[in-house]
Amino acid sequence: MMAAASMKGGEKMALSIININVNVTGTSTRFFNILATTLTVADGTTIPATAFLDDSGVAATAFPVVTNGYYNFYVNGVLQEGESYTISTTELTFNTVTGTISAGTPLVVEAVEFVTTT
Repeated sequence: MMAAASMKGGEKMALSIININVNVTGTSTRFFNILATTLTVADGTTIPATAFLDDSGVAATAFPVVTNGYYNFYVNGVLQEGESYTISTTELTFNTVTGTISAGTPLVVEAVEFVTTT
């Protein structure tokens, strides 16, 4: 489809519409841990990836590398602020937070990865 746009001096210039088609798909992988004992949290406290189970209930060996997406971390079903933790393939690390998390509290790490195709 083409339209005309006015230019200085009353001249007409044809415009063309560019159709850009981008498909975005995503995958979400979750990891679960129910604390067996109370966890005292301070800046730098870590929990190894191997302490979590994957979606199938199998012990995790590592968290996935996320290059085009993000991680979420939930404590007792509540999403935590992004700056309060970092996640690498080997562990979850608490940043600038202190406190205790009671035994029996569920922890969930979610890795979301996006793939775009044109």
